[in-house]
Amino acid sequence: ARCDHPFVIELIASFQDRTQLHLLLELVLGGELFAHLSDSGTLASRDASFYAANVALALEYLHDRSIIYRDLKPENLMIDSQGYLKCIDFGFAKMVLAFERTWTLCGTPEYLAPEIILRKGQDVCVDWWSLGILIYELLEGRTPYSSSDQFDVFKRIVAC
Repeated sequence: ARCDHPFVIELIASFQDRTQLHLLLELVLGGELFAHLSDSGTLASRDASFYAANVALALEYLHDRSIIYRDLKPENLMIDSQGYLKCIDFGFAKMVLAFERTWTLCGTPEYLAPEIILRKGQDVCVDWWSLGILIYELLEGRTPYSSSDQFDVFKRIVAC
């Protein structure tokens, strides 16, 4: 499905040769949100609110088209030349019809919703969970369930 939204990276063209799929995407020069967060540690609440609104509008657009993003994190958000965010990297995105679920365990551990870890199936709600994690990270400089042990991360997420 082709997406046309100011906060979603534009796919300009694609083609496939015998061994690879090639994607031509719009140029986004501002860098990853992750790099900006790494440099500053945290963001002012005004900036975090602005970026959260960008992502919320992008998710609303994707969900209206039955697309679950499934990998929301600062590394997958680029800042454009006007200071707005663009969602990039749709490698885990999936079309799922309303009231249906998908079952693949995918995403970044600290951003996974409990239902993914518990293998209860997932719908658009997993993206909203990840947005909450992202907002926390923007304001606090870390995710709420950070740990060097992935299983500890999972235990802490499902305990909430």
